Amino acid sequence: MPAETVNFNLLHRTCKLVVLLSLLHIAVTVFFYVRSMDVRVAFVQNQQSRNAGTQRNQAFRHVLQQNQTRGSEQSVKTEPRPNESPKEDEQPEQKPTEPPPEKAEEEPKKAEEEPKKLEKCPETSPLLVGPLRVEFNTPVSLDQIVKENPNLQPGGRFKPKDCEAQQKVALIIPFRKRDEHLKFWLYYLHPILQRQQLDYGVYVINQDGDEIFNRAKLLNIGYTEALKEYDYECFVFSDVDLIPMDDRNTYKCFSQPRHLSVSMDKFGFRLPYNQYFGGVSSMSKDQFLKINGFPNNYWGWGGEDDDIYNRIASKGMGISRPSGDVGKCRMIRHERDKKNEPNPQRFNRIAHTRETMHKDGIASLTYRVVKTEKLPLYTKITVDVGKP
Repeated sequence: MPAETVNFNLLHRTCKLVVLLSLLHIAVTVFFYVRSMDVRVAFVQNQQSRNAGTQRNQAFRHVLQQNQTRGSEQSVKTEPRPNESPKEDEQPEQKPTEPPPEKAEEEPKKAEEEPKKLEKCPETSPLLVGPLRVEFNTPVSLDQIVKENPNLQPGGRFKPKDCEAQQKVALIIPFRKRDEHLKFWLYYLHPILQRQQLDYGVYVINQDGDEIFNRAKLLNIGYTEALKEYDYECFVFSDVDLIPMDDRNTYKCFSQPRHLSVSMDKFGFRLPYNQYFGGVSSMSKDQFLKINGFPNNYWGWGGEDDDIYNRIASKGMGISRPSGDVGKCRMIRHERDKKNEPNPQRFNRIAHTRETMHKDGIASLTYRVVKTEKLPLYTKITVDVGKP
């Protein structure tokens, strides 16, 4: 019996110990469970608070944008009148700084005003075709010429679009009562000059009245009037009845004064004499001024061409010419104009060119412009040249 009692006591103690350990285990388990629940709740609350803050910020920004929009609309609608000052309570709205409209517009305007600089046209135009057929049997009209030359500007002005012309050329035509001849000249020369890629203008200098014709003085006037319009570098002086038969005979200036009408059909396509400088010629501005331009005192037909040659020779310059084939040209047949009879004094004046050239020329030129007309194909300047 005592042994059984001892064993019961030991068993009873062991059971108590097991129960205590179980309770301790349960307590520890409950403690950690509660801790984990607190962490989860805190995490969820933290996330909710962040989301709420983000929503509040977005709502605040939306309200702020609406207020700014309303404020700008109100500022436009309630803009004070020119003589009305804003109220004290109204504060001017601070607008973001923007460049003035003038400055904003300056950049595109500069881009428009400064187009891409063109390259120089080639020395020899690639558009040339060479020998031409020149006929005067079929009449031509000014309207027809205008339609066939759509790129001309008023006053008979033209410049290439794809390149910068080698020279700026003024073509000077002494004129009086030769309208039919002028039509043929314009019909043939405008296409030729455009293929030669020149920056050019055509000036028809019309002598007013019925006094004796003075070709050389009209050429001086054309030079002077053309320079009032444009900074020409080269001047081509052409009779109205001479048409080139080859577009390779370029109407421009060279290092020496140029005689362009070398081979006229009138002379059997030969040069009549070596000193001949009549018909069509060209000179640069420097060359023209060096000889004091043309003489003003040759009234009537003849003599002024030889006077010009003497002036050129006296200044140590020579005459340049194209070849006989390239320099061919045709003359429109006509009777000599009235009031353009041969000048009986021409031979005496030619003999004294060296003595008179410094006091008779562009420096002593006097005239009066009667009328200037900017026509589609040329500029017509009617002038009073005075009397002999």
